[in-house]
Amino acid sequence: MPRKGHLIFDACFECGNLGRVDYITEYEYDLFIRPDTCNPRFRVWFNFTVENVKADQRVIFNIVNFSKTKSLYREGMSPLVKSSSRPKWQRIPSKNVYYYRCPDHRKNYVMSFPFAFDKEGDTYQFAYCYPYSYTRMQTYLAAIEKRKLNYFDRELLCLSVQQRKLDLLTISAPENLEPDVKQRVVFVTARVHPGETPASYVCQGLIDFLLSQHPIAKVLRDHVVFKIVPMLNPDGVYLGNYRCSLMGFDLNRHWHEPSPWAHPTLHANKHLLMDMNASSKMDVDFYIDIHAHSTLMNGFMYGNVYDDPVRYEKQAVFPRLMCANAEDFSMMNTSFNRDAMKAGTGRRFLGGILDENSLCYTLEVSFFCYATNGGSTLVPYDEEGYMRLGRNLAKTCMDYYKLTSLIQPKPTILPLNHTQRRKGSSKGHRSEGRPHSESRQYQSLRADVVYDNHSLSAQSMNSMAVQFRLQHRDIHRR
Repeated sequence: MPRKGHLIFDACFECGNLGRVDYITEYEYDLFIRPDTCNPRFRVWFNFTVENVKADQRVIFNIVNFSKTKSLYREGMSPLVKSSSRPKWQRIPSKNVYYYRCPDHRKNYVMSFPFAFDKEGDTYQFAYCYPYSYTRMQTYLAAIEKRKLNYFDRELLCLSVQQRKLDLLTISAPENLEPDVKQRVVFVTARVHPGETPASYVCQGLIDFLLSQHPIAKVLRDHVVFKIVPMLNPDGVYLGNYRCSLMGFDLNRHWHEPSPWAHPTLHANKHLLMDMNASSKMDVDFYIDIHAHSTLMNGFMYGNVYDDPVRYEKQAVFPRLMCANAEDFSMMNTSFNRDAMKAGTGRRFLGGILDENSLCYTLEVSFFCYATNGGSTLVPYDEEGYMRLGRNLAKTCMDYYKLTSLIQPKPTILPLNHTQRRKGSSKGHRSEGRPHSESRQYQSLRADVVYDNHSLSAQSMNSMAVQFRLQHRDIHRR
């Protein structure tokens, strides 16, 4: 056994990543990220443990081979740490983190931070962002299955190259799945890029909300079929890759011609969507692919550019509704493009091949934080913050379907005192002063929903399109 203070590093566990450690002095170590399997280009994700520490031992860690030049480390982001006696992840103080180009390491970017080990018996774990493993997802889905909910179904879509499950979840009221009923489908995918762990927290927040007894969740289940693939690249997740699959492919660049043997999960997912699009019994209203972003803050969306101005303006409505629901969502970062570099992505490919009424988006969320108060306050994300964005995604679906009259208010008889109270409260009502989505009230009576006519979703589609044009005109003028 090495003497105390001679650090022992380990990344041989699920989602772990550390390729090499160079001992500089007993106070300094150079750490090398292992590139993605079969692809040396991507070196961002790290996740490793350190043990055999000495009480009050102080060291400097230099992670010396990042492949990205731009990074949120320049904006105050810092690595996460936890220990065996303190299992909650914490961020290292950003004032101690330095990100710079180093001539001693082939001019690669280096992230350096000091750390003091305070408990001798503890094992410490460091990570780029909150890990979310394949095993954790399987455990989570198994726990849901045990609840035997009649509006939840889990099926095996296919197996990955290393024989891991590609799960397909269906969340909807059983009557919507009858053979003679036409389905309105919202299709959601996450973790095509395995190192983008916040996507799994957003996806779990969405699933938890849709399975809940919240009145909005009940109405959505009554009218909409949610198809969710929560982990599109299970091998890459398990191996601790940042961007690629086991065989070194960026799956989000192969939607045009996925191979059944090299990209089996993508191949199965694409063919399911093509079958649904061809079916006269299904309308794919949305395709939303959830990602995490390493250089920008907040949550935001990417959409497509269309020559048809009506279709182009129609897709701007959903992000505006999302902005009203989620304080961490940024319309300024939201953009619509047809960049050739993105041609093989799910958003771009499906936007060009699905029905013209289908809306395709990439939902991005920052690895680090979101800005409030006009950008003056930065709020770091934690697991709960990411899940909250998933809940707000579901509420935005509700707002969109109300706005487009695809979900109609059901008639309901209200108690007299309730009606009088609503009339009395309408005088002097100010919708702009209402807090975000958590305070919006959808009151229920026998599973019916009373809609607030003052809510954002009562605006016409046309007025929202006008607002979108005006905003983007002003942005371009800047």
